[in-house]
Amino acid sequence: MDQTKRQPRKPGWRFAFLALFLAVVISGLVRSLWLDIYFIPSESMEPLLEGGDRILVSRTDFTAEPIRRGDVLVFDGRGTFAPLNSGKGPLADAAAAATRWLGLTGSDTTYVKRVIGLPGDSVVCCDAAGKVTVNGNPLDEPYVFPGDVPSTQKFNSVVPAGRLWLMGDHRSVSADSRSLLGAPGGGMVPLDRVIGRPVQIVWPLDRFAPVPRPAAAAPTPENGQ
Repeated sequence: MDQTKRQPRKPGWRFAFLALFLAVVISGLVRSLWLDIYFIPSESMEPLLEGGDRILVSRTDFTAEPIRRGDVLVFDGRGTFAPLNSGKGPLADAAAAATRWLGLTGSDTTYVKRVIGLPGDSVVCCDAAGKVTVNGNPLDEPYVFPGDVPSTQKFNSVVPAGRLWLMGDHRSVSADSRSLLGAPGGGMVPLDRVIGRPVQIVWPLDRFAPVPRPAAAAPTPENGQ
């Protein structure tokens, strides 16, 4: 009779699987509640953000302090900047969501723009000096891409309650609120579609740097915000 004792089965693979599962769960919680990562697919926010950048986005910054003019934010553009339904089917949508979650690709429905007008603001292009005005006050916009003018497209809009007027910094290549005045919502994004604020460029490494929040803009006479 074979007296050789059986060696106990090593549970290493189970621990590895459990560790991986917990890492995914914790990462999902962090990304849904605190910090998420997004891929910048275009040049519309140059020079601040370049195409190919990966950015960390804080989901809590605007909870502590309200959105203000000049803020850069990430938002879900479905229903305003993009259709509510992609039309590609559930499998294609799931695959696209997975690559976005890994930070490998950008999103067709997630955008990064700068806040120009808050609810109630009158946003106009342009005054005699060629500047965008908010409630009659010309904006000083040092963030605009070198060589671009504030806007070549004329507009005169009042931002409805609960919405934002958003524009890219690289004005000559940015599709933003100016481009969608005839679309649902008039090109202005609902506040509840805001995901958060970019706080850090994490990739490529030679661009690793924080994304500072700009100083608060001066109050405007009509709504004093």
